[in-house]
Amino acid sequence: MKRGIDVSKWQGNIDWQKVKAAGIEFAILRASYGDGTSRFKNNGRDEKFEENYKGAKEAGIPVGAYHYCYARNIEEAKKEAEFFLSVIAGKQFEYPVILDLEDANQKNINKVTLTDMAIAFLDTVEKAGYYAMLYSNKYWLETRLDYDRLKRFDIWLAQWGKEPTWNGNFGIWQYTSDGSVDGIQGKVDMNIAYRDYPAIIKKAGLNGFDREELTSRADPERKVVYTVKKGDTLWEIAKKYNTTVEKLAKDNGIKNPNLIYPGQRLVIK
Repeated sequence: MKRGIDVSKWQGNIDWQKVKAAGIEFAILRASYGDGTSRFKNNGRDEKFEENYKGAKEAGIPVGAYHYCYARNIEEAKKEAEFFLSVIAGKQFEYPVILDLEDANQKNINKVTLTDMAIAFLDTVEKAGYYAMLYSNKYWLETRLDYDRLKRFDIWLAQWGKEPTWNGNFGIWQYTSDGSVDGIQGKVDMNIAYRDYPAIIKKAGLNGFDREELTSRADPERKVVYTVKKGDTLWEIAKKYNTTVEKLAKDNGIKNPNLIYPGQRLVIK
């Protein structure tokens, strides 16, 4: 088990070195909210996300990221997912990237639609090469969402108290919003992670990490399996691995070198 926090602009300026010294082992950072339009303050980008990401990384604290959802239908959920992906692009996350689904403006949406929205968002994130997770509270998971349809995604459970009583599976438990950590002024959410997410995510080559494998003993040539991220070009990938576009295209059966997509896996010999 790992002890962690989740933070947003509401925690203000954070001294991440003190947070690390206080024994915090991971941090989930709010990256965005809404759909990226001007109807949201700062176009829906958390004002402290870049600063918190940089500070946590420099302190050696593994991080994840979350998006607070205001969507009211499937198309809006997909749009918010694309916006979230644009905010976190180019960064590496040792912990999942997460949909926070709990807003009051969604209270009148029926269970089927609300579950469809969650799946649409999480599928979009997953297909882009990330380890997707759903954050919600016990009440929503039991009454507002169809958990049977969401079981393939990890759950970040919000249930404040001495121990969780929700019967479903969950990988992270947010057990209080009233925590206190050196380096953070005021209260902060506290969490426990039950899975070794950094190992799982790095091994799978997700969240901005490259998956590395070795060929069989009969063929000792080293190869790398690279997961294409949004904005990548074959030329940039070839340059990074000291190879050529032509070789990458040939080794991976790519007919048009200008057409690669996020989530595509490329074998680089």
